[in-house]
Amino acid sequence: MKYGMVRAAAVTPTIKVGNPQNNAREISARIAELVKQGAEIIVFPELCVTGYTAADLFFSRSLLDGAIQAVKTVAAATPQNAIAFIGAPVEHEGRLYNCAVAVSGGAVIGVVPKTELPDYGEFYEPRYFAPAFDGVATCEALNAPMGNILFKCVGHRSLVIACEICEDMWSDMPPSVEACRAGATVVVNLSASDEVVGKAEYRKLLVAGASGRQRCAYVYSDAGRGESSTDAVYSGHNIIAENGAVIAESEPFANGLAVTEIDVERVDADRRKAGVKPSAKTFSTVAFSLGDGAAQQPHRIPEKYPFVPVGDDGKRAELILTMQARGLATRFAATGAKTAVIGVSGGLDSALALAVSVRAVGKNKVTAVTMPCFGTTAKTKSNAEKLCAAMGVKLITVDVKNTVDSHLKDIKHTDKDVTYENAQARTRTMTLFDIANAEGGLVVGTGDLSELALGWATYNGDHMSSYGVNAGVPKTLVKYLIRYEAERLGGQAQAALHDILDTEISPELLPPENGKIAQKTEDILGKYDLHDFIIYYYCRFGFTREKISYLLGLAFPEVDKSQREKTMDVFYKRFFAAQFKRSCLPDGVKIGSVSFSPRSDWRMPSDADVKCNI
Repeated sequence: MKYGMVRAAAVTPTIKVGNPQNNAREISARIAELVKQGAEIIVFPELCVTGYTAADLFFSRSLLDGAIQAVKTVAAATPQNAIAFIGAPVEHEGRLYNCAVAVSGGAVIGVVPKTELPDYGEFYEPRYFAPAFDGVATCEALNAPMGNILFKCVGHRSLVIACEICEDMWSDMPPSVEACRAGATVVVNLSASDEVVGKAEYRKLLVAGASGRQRCAYVYSDAGRGESSTDAVYSGHNIIAENGAVIAESEPFANGLAVTEIDVERVDADRRKAGVKPSAKTFSTVAFSLGDGAAQQPHRIPEKYPFVPVGDDGKRAELILTMQARGLATRFAATGAKTAVIGVSGGLDSALALAVSVRAVGKNKVTAVTMPCFGTTAKTKSNAEKLCAAMGVKLITVDVKNTVDSHLKDIKHTDKDVTYENAQARTRTMTLFDIANAEGGLVVGTGDLSELALGWATYNGDHMSSYGVNAGVPKTLVKYLIRYEAERLGGQAQAALHDILDTEISPELLPPENGKIAQKTEDILGKYDLHDFIIYYYCRFGFTREKISYLLGLAFPEVDKSQREKTMDVFYKRFFAAQFKRSCLPDGVKIGSVSFSPRSDWRMPSDADVKCNI
């Protein structure tokens, strides 16, 4: 286990019904194979030691004794650096229970009986089994605790495992609800769910829903090859989900193996933010140990662009643009504004804000303002003009050079430094607000979430607006939305937007060099691709710098480590230094799971010590 990442496997062995010795050999072989591949949590199907479909053979003393011996065989074959859960019938005080048996380090460490016993259709479990009892007792047959148990990993406080068995998940009150309230971060389900048409899709929804509703990881192992097909067929449909998303799956009737890493620190982070109600049920804990993690390459490589939809057909882009537009339209109506005033620079953010404004209030109620100054290039000015013409909006050009020059002379400032730059930004903001006053309008902010994180905005300059439509949209998502809008609009708008996408990102506050942009944002800050990745994992989950560095290396192996670390240095320094700007942000619509609104999502002291918070 490394950085809170634990490798889990849901596996369907090929069994023989009624032959525990054969099944023990098969299960033990699979454990050995998976441990070599770095698996640390290994989950097998319900009653896999005997076969779920053993039916009246469960009345056989030979089968029950053979099952106990098989469990001990598997336990002896399970090493210290793994915990496995196998399904077996276990007797206790004259009753037979359908159980999940946990084995680790050569021993049986706990037994959890099934709570919900189905008695409908092809299922008739009450014929053989008793439902789980409350509390914890000692199972004499296996010399282990039995009952309400949570399995807690020594040295890794975020890893706490609960068990449920098949029907438990399908019930109206799954046992895992109370288990998760009691601290479980991972739920394993040993299942024998027969296949019928349409059931696989529903099963997948249930597993994802359970993991999301209970803010946990869920490892679901299904019966398959070898189970009797007398009245049903079993497909080995194994699923691993985390916080509502399926992260690994074996297709029905395929290889019966789903393996990936579960991030229990990510689960923990969501719980800390949302809060977890206390459990009304008492659980006993059983300790187990794991190693320091697999040496193999992880199965689960984080997405390079966590804010950007994967495999989207445009629905997510359309939803985001609609959210932005609806927020602006509501503010527009509430204020009685006559026009939306936007500073259009020929850059990414203002292009998106313009597109959103046209959607929100219509092109006839949008006033675009281009404000060339010392750093404006012919290319960006031309792109701004082309885009406004293509969108059909009113365009005003206000050359602010004389105003800025006059102001700098008034304060006797001659250096081309931060004062020189900020004077331009504040003059532009003043110009926009004055035009909005004159036209009875409101100023639409263009700054995005990435810039807010890094403080890449002039305080009371482009930092300020009447409503910030891009405040919840990070830079990588801005690019994605502009690409989508370009294809949707087509024609001259498409050409202008593509040219804007191909232009280097710049505030254009320093004079051009040979007519080209001299001030390149990503040369100063580092790549926004990396920053957005860091923002997501720091602000969404509160991960340590060490863990984010590890994940960043997995996602961007092509970027030199020194460059990744340099970008992280810039992020932490600027993120903490810029909180005073985020503490007084204008209103803006929340788009995703990261937002910096000081009124709802991000409350942080402006003088926090960065050294103690990474």
